[in-house]
Amino acid sequence: MINFQLTDDQLALQEKAREFALNEVLPISQHYDQTGEFPRKIIARAHKAGLMNLGIPKEYGGPDYGSLDSVLVVEEFSAACAGMTTSIYVNDLGLAPIILGGSEAQKQKWLPPLTKELRFVSFATSEPGMGSDVAGIKCSYERKGDDFILNGNKFWITNGNHADLFVIFARQTGSERHTGLSAFIVPADTEGLSTGKPLKKLGHRASDTAAVILRDVKVPAENLLSTEGMGFLLAMMTFVKTRPAIGAMATGLARSAMEYAINFAKQREAFGKKISSFQAIQDMTADMYARIEAIRLLTWKAAWMVDQKTDGNLANVASSCAKLIGAEDAMKIVTDALQIYGGKGYLEQYPIQKLFRDAKLYQIYEGTSQIQRYVISRYLFKEYNPIMKNF
Repeated sequence: MINFQLTDDQLALQEKAREFALNEVLPISQHYDQTGEFPRKIIARAHKAGLMNLGIPKEYGGPDYGSLDSVLVVEEFSAACAGMTTSIYVNDLGLAPIILGGSEAQKQKWLPPLTKELRFVSFATSEPGMGSDVAGIKCSYERKGDDFILNGNKFWITNGNHADLFVIFARQTGSERHTGLSAFIVPADTEGLSTGKPLKKLGHRASDTAAVILRDVKVPAENLLSTEGMGFLLAMMTFVKTRPAIGAMATGLARSAMEYAINFAKQREAFGKKISSFQAIQDMTADMYARIEAIRLLTWKAAWMVDQKTDGNLANVASSCAKLIGAEDAMKIVTDALQIYGGKGYLEQYPIQKLFRDAKLYQIYEGTSQIQRYVISRYLFKEYNPIMKNF
C-alpha cells in the first residue's frame, strides 16, 4: 500500500531545516546575492547544526540520512536561498563518489574529518569545452610508478576556491569517450593544483564557482576511486543519487515564488479591486500549486527509489524525470510569479527577480534538461515495456 506520510523523525528533520532556513539563511540571502561574498559563516552554522554532509554513513561519523531525508532538507534551504543551498549541498555531490566507489580505507581516511569540522569537497567533471557530456572529458592522466599524473582544466566547479578536497575525473592518455575515465581524490593543497578567480554569474551568486587548473598534479595510487576505467560509471551512479536533490531545490524555489506572488496579489489593486480577485491571477496561482505538488511527488518518488536501491535503470530515469520536470516547472512558475508582480517584479528591491535568476541554473547544471530528455527517451526506446503491443 502506498503511503505518503513522513515519519516523525522526517517531520522533525524537515522542521529543523525550515527553522534554520527562515532564521539563518533568508534574512541575509539578499546581501550575499548582491555582494557575491561566500557565506562561510552561515555554512559553518549549517554544519554545526548537522544539516550538511547528509549522506555520510554513521560508521564514519555522519547522520546517514537517506535520499528522501536529504530532499526534505534541500527543499527548505532552497526556498530561502538557492545559491547557499548549492554551496551547502554540493558536499554531498562531492562525497558521493567516495561513498559509492571508495575502499574502506579511503572512507575511513576522508569521511570522518568532514563531520568534525567545516571542510568543503568539490566534484570536478565539467571542463571549458564540456559539461553534461561526461564522456567528453579531456583532462588526462598517466601512470608513473605508484602515482598518477593529472593534467588539464576543470570549469564550473562549485566551491572551487574554498575546497579542501576535490574528486577529479580524468581520462587515461590515449583512451576515448566512455573508456579510460577514472576518478581521483585530490587534496586542494596538492602541488600543481590551482584555482581561478570566482566566476561572476547571473544567479546563485552566494555560491562560489571557479576553474581548477591541473599541471603535473601527482596523485598517489591509493587515491584512485574504484578501479581504473570505472570513472564514467561512477559519475553516472553519483548523478542518480544526487539528481533528486535538484528536483527538491526546484520545489523549494518554486514554492517561495508562488507564496510571494500570492502575497503580492492580495495587496496589489488594479481597476478598483485586489488583483487576487481576477480569474487570470487565480488560474496562474492554481497552476503554480499543482505543478509544485507534482514536482515534489516526482522528487520523493525518485529519492525513495534511490533509498530502496531499485534495480536496473528505473532509479536513473526517475531521477532524470524529477530533475527535468522540477527545473522546467520551476522556471515556468517563477516567470508567472514575476508576471503577477508586473513592473515591480523587474526591480531589484523585490525578491522575485532573484528567484528568476536563480531558477535558470536548474535547467543547466548536473545535466541539462536536454540531457535528461535523452536519458528518458533512451529508456523508452530500449527498455520500456509497452502495454499496447502490435499496433
